[in-house]
Amino acid sequence: MQPSNRSSRILLPAKGWFIYLSLFVALGLEYIPTGRTPGVPDWVALVLAFWCIREPLRIGMGTGFVFGVLVDIGLGAALGQHALAYVVLAYLVNGLARRLMWFPPLEQALHVLPMLLVSQVLMVAVRMIAGAEFPGWLYFLSSFTSLLLWVPLTYLLLLPQYQPVDRDDNRPI
Repeated sequence: MQPSNRSSRILLPAKGWFIYLSLFVALGLEYIPTGRTPGVPDWVALVLAFWCIREPLRIGMGTGFVFGVLVDIGLGAALGQHALAYVVLAYLVNGLARRLMWFPPLEQALHVLPMLLVSQVLMVAVRMIAGAEFPGWLYFLSSFTSLLLWVPLTYLLLLPQYQPVDRDDNRPI
């Protein structure tokens, strides 16, 4: 028999309040003024993509739109640029959610990377249509930073869902 590197622990269902708390924490991280520092991840897009994979029936395009408008308002961006990008990101990720659940977190990150890049291309396109200049190629570095953060973020966001390892003989489950 082959040893498996997968965990045999059972995950509890995700609590709705925890999902939205993590999205609001990501929104707070997004509001931190970093200027034009390259490589700063789009926290809301990252957490939104994670929950669209894990909870595709709860988190989707509507959540992406609401949080996109909140990011647009908070950052003073062109109204709708993040909303459009997050709706498209949620659509793409929800479409592949069942397939992505079969992969370990590192391979999930490699699958999510092109979708994060598509959302960034949409944001740049909306800005350029509105008359802004091209931000430069370093702007897209944040998607690769998100790739590096995917695995630790996965374990951090799944921590509340782990069942205890020790078994209670008085409970049937």
